[in-house]
Amino acid sequence: MNFLQQLNMSRIFKMFFSLHPPYCKAKPRNQEHAMAPATAKLVSLGFLLLAAASSTPLAAATTLTLHNLCPYPVWPLVTPNTGFPSISDNTGRLDGGGRGLVSFRFPPSFWAGRVVARTGCRSGGSACETGASPPATVVQLVVHAEGQDLAAYSVSLVDGFNVPAVVSPQAVGGGQCPALGCAAELNAECPRAQRVVGARGEVVACRGPAGYFKERCPLTRTTPADVEPVPQRCFGPGELKVVFCQSAMVNAAAGVAGEATGHIRTVVADN
Repeated sequence: MNFLQQLNMSRIFKMFFSLHPPYCKAKPRNQEHAMAPATAKLVSLGFLLLAAASSTPLAAATTLTLHNLCPYPVWPLVTPNTGFPSISDNTGRLDGGGRGLVSFRFPPSFWAGRVVARTGCRSGGSACETGASPPATVVQLVVHAEGQDLAAYSVSLVDGFNVPAVVSPQAVGGGQCPALGCAAELNAECPRAQRVVGARGEVVACRGPAGYFKERCPLTRTTPADVEPVPQRCFGPGELKVVFCQSAMVNAAAGVAGEATGHIRTVVADN
């Protein structure tokens, strides 16, 4: 990846996710999002700039797949950034132990948003113990960008941690497509002052600090200026797969054996 490619990739993340912070609580369907005039102008300007830079003809179909390997259920929250359509009604539950699996179809044009795993929820994903507000692990996704069917993705711990999450492109069209995220369970050793304790007395989320997160999960973003230490420029993935409670970050050498046990492979396909 040359300098200009790195610069373009950085612009996508910095411009877009600076206008749309990693964590955004879901709003009721019939409730309009209120913004101060200056904020509204900034978001509109950012959206127009990205639309101009990223306008894409209808691209190959890309699917978002969520798989729950945690020993407990999660209620995924898939939130589009401002100006993009919803792809989930966010009421579904993914049972634990690998039984919970769901897929959504991305729109065929430029789209950006976030995925959070909520835990300890009532029916329909209401009154959740974690994930409805920070601290929470946030998966950031962009598809069909730059007019080249480019995908960009990351796992952000800027607003804290609740559930391990790893994102990996599958069936890629080319480029550099590493698996990114955090496979470690960070709640158990979370510094005492940063712990969020659930109704049953266990630690259910961790507020930080950033150094604690980065040391254990280097393939995440732990501050607004942070980036992963691996190159990423991924073209035309047929699927973006997010796994909650992945047992380990594994590389391509794991091959079929890794996939058979539910592990995500790190895909690096240089064309």
